[in-house]
Amino acid sequence: MSFAVVVSDIAPLYTKPEPLCELADEALYGMVLEVLAREGMYCRVRTHYRYEGWTPARCLLEDGALAAQWQSVPKLVVQKPYIDVLNEPKVQGGCLQSMPRGAFLCPEGGPDENQWQPVRLADGRLGYTKATYLAQPAPAWESVGEDELRQRLCGAALSYLGAQYRWGGKTPLGIDCSGLVSMAYLLNGVIIYRDAAIKPGFALHEISFEAAKPGDLLFFPGHVAMYLGEGRFVHSTGHTGTEGVILSSLAEEAPDYRADLKESMTAVASIFGAPQ
Repeated sequence: MSFAVVVSDIAPLYTKPEPLCELADEALYGMVLEVLAREGMYCRVRTHYRYEGWTPARCLLEDGALAAQWQSVPKLVVQKPYIDVLNEPKVQGGCLQSMPRGAFLCPEGGPDENQWQPVRLADGRLGYTKATYLAQPAPAWESVGEDELRQRLCGAALSYLGAQYRWGGKTPLGIDCSGLVSMAYLLNGVIIYRDAAIKPGFALHEISFEAAKPGDLLFFPGHVAMYLGEGRFVHSTGHTGTEGVILSSLAEEAPDYRADLKESMTAVASIFGAPQ
C-alpha cells in the first residue's frame, strides 16, 4: 500500500486502465490518494471518500513520505470555479498551476496588503493567489447548526449553476448529478457516496418526501438532485434540451416542471436527524 498526491488540476478516474474509456470520477489537485495497483501507465487509486478508479500515473506525485507530510500540513480550499497560482504576487505573474474549486493548497503565512496569499504547491514550489479565492476547510459538520449547514449545502450546489454536464465530472468545467451533490457535501465536510445511491456506511439515510428540507437529496433511477424547498431542486442533467446544472421544479404549475422526475422518484435522503 502506498500513497500519492494529485499534482494535475484534475486527475480523471476511469473505469479501466486505458484511454478514452468511461470516466467514473475526478480527483482534484492536492488530494491524497491510496495507490492500490499499477497497470501500464495507470494507477488504481482510492480517494479519501472511498471511491476507486484508474488514473494516469502522470497526474500523481508518488512519494509516501511527501504524501504523509502534505496530509499533515494546514490547507486552504479553492472556492472560485477555477484559479491560477502565479510565480509572483502580481496579475502579470506566470502561471505555475491552475486548479478547480475543491482543490487543496498549503498556506505560507498570511496575505500581503494586496491580498496576495503565498501558497505551497504539493511539489514544493511557492506561488501566489488571491486570498479571496481560498477558504479554510469546513469544520466538522456536526458542529454546525442545522439551518446554517442546510443553507451552506444549497449555496455550494448552486455555485455550479451553468456548468456543463460531464459524466463522471466533479468540477465547474463539467459535472454530473452525483458529482454535484457529493461536491456540495464534501465542500462542507460531509462525505456521502459518490454515485446516485444511498449506501450503508455513509451519512445519508432515507426520509419521507414530506419531511424533506433544503439540502436533502432526491433520488430517481440513475439520478440525484438537491432539494431547495417549495418543490424546487438543483441538479446536473444530461436531459436533452436542458443539459447542465440547472434549477427544476416538482410543481406542475412551474415553467421548469419535470413531470418525468416527479413520477419516478425512488427515495429522499438526509444527513439530519436519526435514521428511521
